[in-house]
Amino acid sequence: MAVGVAIKNDGKQYSGKITWFVLLSCTIAASGGMIFGYDVGVSGGVTSMEPFLKKFFPRVYRKMHEDTKISNYCKFDSQLLTSFTSSLYMAGLVSSFFAAIVTRNYGRKPSIIIGGVTYMAGAAAYNVYMLIIGRLLLGVGLGFTNQSVPLYLSEMAPSKYRGAFNVAFQICVGIGCNSATLTNYGTVKIKGGWGWRISIGMAGLPAAILAFGALFLPETPNSLIQHCNDHKRAKKILQKIRGTDDIQAELDDLIEASYASKAVKHPFKNLMQRKYRPQLVMSVAIPFFQQITGINVVAFYAPLIFLTMGFGESASLLSALVTALVGSGFTVLTVFFVDKLGRRPLFHIGGAQMFISLMLIGGIMTAKLGDHGTMEKGYGLTVLVLICIYLSGFGLSWGPLGWVVTSEIFPLEVRSVAQSIVVAVNLSMTFIIAQVFLAMLCHLKSAIFFFFGVWVLLMSAFVYLLLPETMNIPIEKMDKIWGEHFFWKRFVDSSQSHDEIKKTEAA
Repeated sequence: MAVGVAIKNDGKQYSGKITWFVLLSCTIAASGGMIFGYDVGVSGGVTSMEPFLKKFFPRVYRKMHEDTKISNYCKFDSQLLTSFTSSLYMAGLVSSFFAAIVTRNYGRKPSIIIGGVTYMAGAAAYNVYMLIIGRLLLGVGLGFTNQSVPLYLSEMAPSKYRGAFNVAFQICVGIGCNSATLTNYGTVKIKGGWGWRISIGMAGLPAAILAFGALFLPETPNSLIQHCNDHKRAKKILQKIRGTDDIQAELDDLIEASYASKAVKHPFKNLMQRKYRPQLVMSVAIPFFQQITGINVVAFYAPLIFLTMGFGESASLLSALVTALVGSGFTVLTVFFVDKLGRRPLFHIGGAQMFISLMLIGGIMTAKLGDHGTMEKGYGLTVLVLICIYLSGFGLSWGPLGWVVTSEIFPLEVRSVAQSIVVAVNLSMTFIIAQVFLAMLCHLKSAIFFFFGVWVLLMSAFVYLLLPETMNIPIEKMDKIWGEHFFWKRFVDSSQSHDEIKKTEAA
């Protein structure tokens, strides 16, 4: 397989093609997304299973069946229940900073292996204590994989197809989520009430695939130069993944970036410098916005939302599976458009879909679902279709592009630490939203969808005004986009190119 690539930049030309070697390596690494996706899918599913609720959350179970006066929107309002879902993400938040140290000093590959192994160890829950310990271990694995996998994909991929390669991570998130939902749909039918054990235990499967496959992954050329100073080995790997011997221009840029990286002794402190202000803002804003779209609310609690509307237990899980498949399908479509249309147009298209569908969902639920009783079947199906439209918009935009953009905009000297901030913000927002959503649903009721809709409008404006296009720009030359932007150029010394800055720092 050979697709020619030739990227011109500052008089240089990067040669190469998509080889089977780089395709297989990136596929194995991207499978780390299945870990994240499986947990998102399995959490909402098992918390809608009555045997699971009866064993671990009996108060919620009693509210569902015994308290007829409680509002539809408040049946699942339990801090203990939301803590089960969100505790994993706090562990992931803390571990992401340790992952940054490992990734920077020892390479991307060790972080991927650690993530797979710890996540595999956490996939067991025979009692409440094992459940808690398992969630913590799952969180550690999540922190390491989410920190290292996007970097690995960006550094291995040819510049022209970097967006498509990074979308593979979000595709694997979708595969993991769909697999979990399908597993839940099957296990809920098991007589005896122990099906939830299979759902949680199956989390070890994607982790095993990643941990075993990562043993055979090559380290990225950037990482070999950065922490091993092994230029010869890096050159051989670069020739192998690009499928050509003509890689000197790209190698020289990697070596130059490495010199600047090694001159930085305190990367966190360095990231706070004025010249990195655009990257710092993006490392916080993009993952913040990605989560405030409400996507994980829909993903975590889709079965509970459908139960709230009056769907049965199996019907709720089946509806969640349908919506997840739609979202994943549109994420796959992004592979074909992200390096042709660009990042910004996809953000705008997806944002418009998400805003309109959230407003309509909120309107229908306000008008047709009261505190008691159920929603008419026709309106329930309409909400199901609108959730599919919402998820298709997310699949085109903030789902994959939230990882694509943040993995490609950072200079090598701050790349690892900046990515740890991306993961930390992502997981902390996931934790907060998962922790407060059921209480917000109880108090705001259907207005919760208007809340997220307004945020989608704000983030769309942010992209339109402040995010430059990154398509087809080599990763080590990405800094030039900030000096040409009407707002960010004030933070970048336009009279001194980033190449000159790196040479000054290295000296």
